[in-house]
Amino acid sequence: MQIKDKTARRIRELPPYLFADLDRKVAEVRARGVDVISLGVGDPDIPTPSYIVEAMKRAVEKPENQVYPSYLGSLDFRKACAAWMKKRFHVDLDPEKEIIALIGSKEGIAHFPLAFINPGDTALVPEPSYPVYATSVTFAGGNVHWMPLKEEKNFTPDFASIPSNVAQNAKLMFLNYPNNPTSAGASKEFFEKAIEFASKHGIIVVHDAAYSEIYTGEDAPISILQISGAREMAIEMHSFSKTFNMTGWRIAFAAGNAEIIAALGKVKTNIDSGAFTAIQEAAVEALRGYDDFVPGMREIYRRRRDVLVNALNKAGIEVYPSRYTFYVWAKVPEGFSSMSFA
Repeated sequence: MQIKDKTARRIRELPPYLFADLDRKVAEVRARGVDVISLGVGDPDIPTPSYIVEAMKRAVEKPENQVYPSYLGSLDFRKACAAWMKKRFHVDLDPEKEIIALIGSKEGIAHFPLAFINPGDTALVPEPSYPVYATSVTFAGGNVHWMPLKEEKNFTPDFASIPSNVAQNAKLMFLNYPNNPTSAGASKEFFEKAIEFASKHGIIVVHDAAYSEIYTGEDAPISILQISGAREMAIEMHSFSKTFNMTGWRIAFAAGNAEIIAALGKVKTNIDSGAFTAIQEAAVEALRGYDDFVPGMREIYRRRRDVLVNALNKAGIEVYPSRYTFYVWAKVPEGFSSMSFA
């Protein structure tokens, strides 16, 4: 029996997951003794801050943390997230109804369409983008309408170019700023246009803000929840992975419209058993120490960006000027595809 003949169509039709393929190639080269600098998935090489690790050590020893966690996240965790959103973005959130813990933002993104997408429904997804946006829609039986991110639009979607019949039938839209992989930021004016467009067509907006704290200069990214009307149709996902170098810890939260959060929570209660409470306690400590760690990390990324961008410029490679994320988006020279050039 050929097992591949038994796999679901949704699995057979999926392209290979790019980052897993890159991991395989890196492992093959390292096995030959080569010292590899990986330019693949964005996994910080700076360790998780020691104050967070120490908090985790204390939390994991507590017997009360060794049982099933809360499905929605501990109230202490959700209160800490609400307090941080208030301090950072001046957004008031109800921690009991408008915040939910995630086992990393990837998990929240992957499960979200199950709450709203029926087979045949349409979701609006940026192109290029984090692969999980489109995959999650496909898993739910939905159709993806790609929104091209073009340089002349500062790598933001052109809502006016979306066909009216697509806009009228779309159920949800993914956005991600600061953006992976283009490194583009988004202005208040762009978010206002996004909310106006979504409101006109009854579209739910999921804003992936995983890189909101990775920027240089004084121009800090804003939250889509700061925009008038956003709380009626949008949620925003915040990850501890990039902000605190906790990629392996798998902890994040979603915040925003209470009904949308409740629908996501209903999916999660039937699929997972919540994030380990000890990790939530460590995440609370991470937020408390934000001002002592994050600005210094930003400075490290700024110096590294300057080194790389200067080298690329000297090599004659045109780089998109950005102050956001730890990605550098460069033009591929003539005669190459992105894969062949890399």
